[in-house]
Amino acid sequence: MNPRIAYLVSRYPAISHTFILREVLALRRRGFEIHTASINLPDRPADKLTAEERAEAEATLFIKSAGLGRVCKALLATFAASPVRFFSVFGYALGLSGLNLRASAYNLFYLVEAMVLADWMRSKRLSHVHVHFATPAATVALIASRFAGIEFSMTVHGPDEFYNVDAYHLAEKVRRAKFVCCISQFCRSQLMKVSAPQHWDKLDVSPLGVNPDHFRPVPHQFSFEFRLLCVGRLVAAKGQAVLLQALHRLVQEHREVSLTLVGDGPDRPMLQALAERLAITRHVRFAGAVNQDAIRDFYLNADAFVLPSFAEGVPVVLMEAMAMEMPCISTRITGIPELITTSHDGILVSASDEKTLAEAIALLEDSPTVAQRLGSNGRRKVLADYNLEKNVDRLAEIFRSRLSEPVAAPLLEGACA
Repeated sequence: MNPRIAYLVSRYPAISHTFILREVLALRRRGFEIHTASINLPDRPADKLTAEERAEAEATLFIKSAGLGRVCKALLATFAASPVRFFSVFGYALGLSGLNLRASAYNLFYLVEAMVLADWMRSKRLSHVHVHFATPAATVALIASRFAGIEFSMTVHGPDEFYNVDAYHLAEKVRRAKFVCCISQFCRSQLMKVSAPQHWDKLDVSPLGVNPDHFRPVPHQFSFEFRLLCVGRLVAAKGQAVLLQALHRLVQEHREVSLTLVGDGPDRPMLQALAERLAITRHVRFAGAVNQDAIRDFYLNADAFVLPSFAEGVPVVLMEAMAMEMPCISTRITGIPELITTSHDGILVSASDEKTLAEAIALLEDSPTVAQRLGSNGRRKVLADYNLEKNVDRLAEIFRSRLSEPVAAPLLEGACA
């Protein structure tokens, strides 16, 4: 029998979290009853969401928008169930951050959010919450698990969590979690580094994936210019500034090359200014954020995909591009080498090295047979290891095996454990 699960995300639905929506829908097709909660509202107004996203938003609890009445109800219910436990968890939330007053203040907000989450889960008779990312949303689940008789688990992506393990209470989350899904072996290794060996058996490797039937190759339409595509938020970690510098090198070599940047973010003004300073604005298009139902058209109208990131988990956009037999260039960091074996199913370069990046792009432009071989091998890699349906089957089995225990009695009675 499939367990009933709450899914908690920092923001749902969101363009950058489309893979979570796909995962939820795929689990439901397998008979799982998944209820979704989000700390924040969706990243776009309702009229900008896809039909699937609107349906999800209508059924999702938005914790920060729950309203004063619901917050007061949750606080009173928690206190009435056990005043001693209430103050104990209050102390636990404060103690997570030691003497850091700013962090302690945030944890008090997370405590209130945890009470709203727990009250909602009690109303739906849910005993387990699964969280994507080991960031503040997971802190909410951690605190909720301390007083509400519920269990929590996480899917950890990295690398943000690995840069400040204390601020994210990573060791404590691994210790308290029932189990942890790691999207890569690299991710698992980083959690092993910060946790005690007795907790390593909690760490399951559960890769993400894409639908290769949706992201399928089509006959390639060649253009007079070599068209590059980069999809991702415009933030420092994605390394788009290095890509613009590499593009400048190619333009200086009198190559006919163009770049489309799909995504938005705080670095957009800086990147636009850099393109102007490098005199390559004619070669660069800033397309902005794009819904998932429109992203495939961008892949269809590009010759190569480039993601020059400084920090990543295992990027889903790379899987999408590889599934469409696009030759891909990315960086030799974190979990990406588990997805791409350089010179076999893509090209990996050193992060920050615009010279080598430009040379890799030039290689693809000058060698169509190499580009075609890398693209074909890339799709085979996705079919073998990053097929969404296969990997959700793996995740479903993890949930079934890890959550085979009966629901805790105190939760069913509406009392704090």
